[in-house]
Amino acid sequence: MASPANNGGAEIAVYTWPTPNGHKIHIALEELGLPYKPIPVDIAKGDQFKPEFLKLSPNNKVPAIVDPDGPGGQPIALMESGAILIYLAEKTGKLWPKGAHDQSVALQWLSFQMANIGPMLGQVVHFRHYAAEESAYAIERFTNEAKRLYGVLDTRLAEVEYLTGGIYGISDIAIFPWLRYWEKQGVQLSDYPHLERWFNALAARPAVERGIAVLAELMRVPKQLTAEERDVLFGARQYERR
Repeated sequence: MASPANNGGAEIAVYTWPTPNGHKIHIALEELGLPYKPIPVDIAKGDQFKPEFLKLSPNNKVPAIVDPDGPGGQPIALMESGAILIYLAEKTGKLWPKGAHDQSVALQWLSFQMANIGPMLGQVVHFRHYAAEESAYAIERFTNEAKRLYGVLDTRLAEVEYLTGGIYGISDIAIFPWLRYWEKQGVQLSDYPHLERWFNALAARPAVERGIAVLAELMRVPKQLTAEERDVLFGARQYERR
């Protein structure tokens, strides 16, 4: 596992797993040089349903953080990767534009990830690789939507170096981990040359490499989920009221 960056200060506890949403936070922390400790939450075993984790993340999703040095020097616990990224950017004044105009653009593309890239690419991977029964309709629908979203990004990146413009920031960090699985999504990255240029540039960043390596040794992608893992991830366990 990569050693977390440490420039001094209170260590942020990151409750996480090596998923795209987890990697967003790992990468941001590495880019910002903030000290942090990754705490594994094994989502296939059901760690996300444990009472102590639900206190931090009532939606039973990773990641969540606890920053002992939050606003006003008081501890703060946060869930939702988009909110965590904004918090970290505002805490440090980095990876976030200075002016109101560019901040609005950055928030627009971060929202695009949260509302479109994550949900839709998650669905296409599910139906192409993890659904209990194959659905040609679902596979076609979500594969086509994945390709459409890649096209939206390609069009934007034909005009600018980074999603916000000339500034690398949390909008880029939010989207990058989801595109690492383009082959599993039924997409050819080379069909989107401007996006491919951007992707390769981010992949080569040392902080991105370190962030992707966090907990990587714990990640397992079985060809077939066990009945218990399927129940935890997609079945009755997921939908119990807590």
